[in-house]
Amino acid sequence: MKTRNWFAFLPLLMLSACSTVQFYTQAISGQSEIWRKSRPNAEALADASVAEKVKQRLRFIEELRAFAASDLHLPTKSFGKYCDLKRPYVVWVVYAAPEFSTESKKWWYPLVGSLKYRGFFNEKDARQEAERLKKKGDDVFIGGVEAYSTLGYLADPVLNTFLHRSDAELAELIFHELTHAKVFISGDTDFNEAFATANAEDGVRRWLRSKGDTRGLREYEDNLKKSRQSIDLMLRTREKLKVTYAGTYPSVDAERIAKQRVFDGMLKEAMAISPHTRIHINHAPKSWNNARLNTVATYYTMVPGFERLLKEKGGDLEAFHHEVASMRKLNNDQRMKILGRPASHD
Repeated sequence: MKTRNWFAFLPLLMLSACSTVQFYTQAISGQSEIWRKSRPNAEALADASVAEKVKQRLRFIEELRAFAASDLHLPTKSFGKYCDLKRPYVVWVVYAAPEFSTESKKWWYPLVGSLKYRGFFNEKDARQEAERLKKKGDDVFIGGVEAYSTLGYLADPVLNTFLHRSDAELAELIFHELTHAKVFISGDTDFNEAFATANAEDGVRRWLRSKGDTRGLREYEDNLKKSRQSIDLMLRTREKLKVTYAGTYPSVDAERIAKQRVFDGMLKEAMAISPHTRIHINHAPKSWNNARLNTVATYYTMVPGFERLLKEKGGDLEAFHHEVASMRKLNNDQRMKILGRPASHD
């Protein structure tokens, strides 16, 4: 299986993300392009000019949608149409954080509240935003995104940008995005992404078991285990940085040296863990900063908590989803306290 890419799962409500006229314009233009180029899957399947490999993936996604509805209790309004954007990413997402803090910069959007990222349909626009933030002194990271969810407000189409994925990876992506339409809590990015991640991973396991694909399940679990090695190292590095930033230093340069020492330690430790971790973490080593670490923390800090909750519910998805939805009455800190605590090893 290919290396997992958590940037591919970011949900963006582009129509409501409009703090500036320029941002609003590109958001409307980008979403309009998707609407304009989308057509029903059945129409694409009947079109002789559509490549057979694309048709195979569309048939497969129709199977996944049916499974999501019947076995995972997920809404399946999305992915009934196909859109070929003829580019590798649908949007480019900008993350930012202060130079000496692990706290993410947040942007406020109508309907969905504060989110920890800013999305652009044009890579040039994303890089311009990144440069603006860098000039302010922020750590910045840009990630190309293959899929996003409009959280059930719109019927999101299948995009050419993610059809290259393996069966298990594509199933996880579809289940992840459909989960956002099931439960989404305004203003809590970490909660929403971790819930979608945990629910999607469980969904892939159920799907593979339903097919009797024990080999595929074994490979999927092995891939998750390898990915967790990378993720755990990144999360531990982020905790080390919190301690580093809490210290006192004779100068800004001294604090920068202390910060770099932590990242150098992460890269060195990655070399000793596994080839998978070494390749993943040592990719673009100079780009590691607070913002890039936050992209990982957003998706995975609460995942063990959601996995624990699902286990407590005896694997009953309806009870699990109901419990997750009930957490809307809590604030972000309360949800983090419940789901972000380390798992018990009793």
